[in-house]
Amino acid sequence: MTPFPHLPPYPTVRLMPKADARAVRHGFPWVFANEMVLDRRTRKLAPGSLAVLEDAERRPMAVVTVNPDSKIAARVLDRDPEAVIDGDWIATRLSVALRHREALFDAPFYRLVHAEADGLPGVVIDRFGDIAVLQPNAAWADAGAETIADALLAATGIRRVVLNGSGRARGLEGLGEELRMLRGDAPEGPVEVPMNGAVYMADLMGGQKTGLFYDQRPNHAFAAGLSRDARVLDVFSHVGGFGLAALARGAASALAVDGSAPALDLARRGAEASGVADRFETRQGDAFDTLAALDKEGRRFEVVVCDPPAFAPSKPALEPGLRAYERIARLAAPLVEEGGYLVLCSCSHAADLAKFRAASARGIGKAGRRGAICYTGFAGADHPVLPQLAEGGYLKALVFRL
Repeated sequence: MTPFPHLPPYPTVRLMPKADARAVRHGFPWVFANEMVLDRRTRKLAPGSLAVLEDAERRPMAVVTVNPDSKIAARVLDRDPEAVIDGDWIATRLSVALRHREALFDAPFYRLVHAEADGLPGVVIDRFGDIAVLQPNAAWADAGAETIADALLAATGIRRVVLNGSGRARGLEGLGEELRMLRGDAPEGPVEVPMNGAVYMADLMGGQKTGLFYDQRPNHAFAAGLSRDARVLDVFSHVGGFGLAALARGAASALAVDGSAPALDLARRGAEASGVADRFETRQGDAFDTLAALDKEGRRFEVVVCDPPAFAPSKPALEPGLRAYERIARLAAPLVEEGGYLVLCSCSHAADLAKFRAASARGIGKAGRRGAICYTGFAGADHPVLPQLAEGGYLKALVFRL
């Protein structure tokens, strides 16, 4: 197994006297820059270095990974200050994560590692059969990507590993973008993913994020259960998430709307692989404009789904993001038949459930409709959430019966 870049003895870093050491002891996984002594010695540590975190009285607390250039200055790896972080340590964490997913799913298609909640801070790994897509969103994981790849092969039986270094989180860590194979040959084309009775096509080398959004799986399933014999509109459809699941459960038709031509092409290929292409239609265009156009055309649907990208990815973007969610609800509500269902989703960290629910309700009301919430959904069980880290519960799905 590839040696990890940082081996003990580890240097020490220390909390400031004003920092709440109890929060770390009780499970909070981060130390912010204004809570840690960032003296000259600490600032010289390379991003991703390992260190032993001490409280203000110099009592060892944990092994952490340090990034002096990030707002999150330290991330807790192990609460044993004498722990050795190496390939075997990583493989153990991966084995624990794997047992949970194998208890949940019959087929090897799922999120295998969900960062802090699986004890691997800043590490996201999605599994597609014998291929894993690794997103190292923290400096330590980026530096140790080779070791993580070796541990994946040893712990899971996965044979190929893609490194997908993209996204906002990497920028906050001072990391650049890259896409390459860490182990094995690149897939020759999109990978077929069976989920909720449908087949999805995941582009692991050029699609969004890791190629597919596993987090919506239970919400796809719930909406699909409402869709038998229904006309379904799936806005921000990506590769056909809600629409293909609905068709697999007997929807009469599904119209997928997205701004990305490649995503819609993958959605059509998924419809063909699922045997539902005769009931599947796509339309490329801006979601807001398309919703307005469909209303002018007099189109109506029993189930309308809007699953946009994060409109409020950070606190400064919260207010404009909430206005965007309200606008989506206002434009989508008129397209829902009386007694039909409107599914509204948010993957924004900054917009909590209460704020998102209020914005959605305002939009529905401004459209002259009234609705009761019959379902509130979150990410699937392969996306666990640390109770101390509310940011992990980013995904919200609301189903209104109008």
